[in-house]
Amino acid sequence: MEKQEYFKEAVDLLMALIATPSTSRNETAAADLLESRIKAYGLMPHREGNNVWIVTEDFSADKPTLLLNAHIDTVKPVESWKRQPFTPTIEGDQLYGLGSNDCGGGLVTLLQVFRMLYARTRNYNMVYVASAEEEVSGKNGISRVLPLLPKIDVAIVGEPTAMQPAIAERGLMVLDVTAHGKSGHAARGEGINAIYEALDDIRWIHDYRFEKVSPYLGPTQMTLTVIHAGTQHNVVPDECQMVVDVRTNELYDNEEVYALIARHLKSTVKARSFRLRSSHISTSHPLVMRCMELGMQPFGSPTLSDQALMSFPSLKLGPGHSSRSHAADEYICLSEISQAIDTYLQLLDGLSL
Repeated sequence: MEKQEYFKEAVDLLMALIATPSTSRNETAAADLLESRIKAYGLMPHREGNNVWIVTEDFSADKPTLLLNAHIDTVKPVESWKRQPFTPTIEGDQLYGLGSNDCGGGLVTLLQVFRMLYARTRNYNMVYVASAEEEVSGKNGISRVLPLLPKIDVAIVGEPTAMQPAIAERGLMVLDVTAHGKSGHAARGEGINAIYEALDDIRWIHDYRFEKVSPYLGPTQMTLTVIHAGTQHNVVPDECQMVVDVRTNELYDNEEVYALIARHLKSTVKARSFRLRSSHISTSHPLVMRCMELGMQPFGSPTLSDQALMSFPSLKLGPGHSSRSHAADEYICLSEISQAIDTYLQLLDGLSL
């Protein structure tokens, strides 16, 4: 097959996926479609839940393994869509539809590149994984399938990056913070107001600056995003409950940041999870060096992906733009898909890991 045929099959598959609703935790039909299409290509897919993957037939434990990953799930469509989100529509160079950019373009492009490289001589193994539940960081997504894969040495995650390598990605930790007081009657000035007890902690959260600043991601950030307190106007509240959104850079792990915050706050602090970690791959890694040889510019990404659940080096590299993700009338350009196939091939054909 010629490159143009792979491109056409990528677009055809993407349109079929757009027409198959696959919001997070509801990806069964899309996984069925992808599994069926892979079988039609003459490949042998594996499946766990709604995660679908393929391993190159010439797999050898003596060679390093490259993972090509993108997700099949989407967010729910926002109400401001002017087009039908599940009706793929081509207008000029633009293909509209929910999930077209995030990250259907990367999903179908990486699959076609996997096919193109499948029978070529490589000094590395390839594994392609279409993962579920990425948009909600669900436990039935990539974290469910990773233990079933061969040992992975490095990964490319096909999120929309305008085909520039994101070599660092912020992590996420959500904290539930509770200030404690004592209830009483507001008219008599009784009790200890939990809102007032929280004020010093609110100020510290606002003012604190983490010392270690990443050249790609900048400082670790924390933002107070939710406050709940009180039951009615004449009752002094005995609890003030707050939510803090923490976005770590690659110079901190989540447990370290949690311990620092808990040490400084008078309120009780509980982390919902430590599992969504920041990631980073060295500029001296052969994959990154090859990117730079091709004129790509490494950068840091503020948005979360399945990289947060990967224990091995990874980078994000995919067609489309992150600014289109989760937006009404989401689209990807057909030219971006075509160019991505060319770029992936230039990067991976002949690569030494």
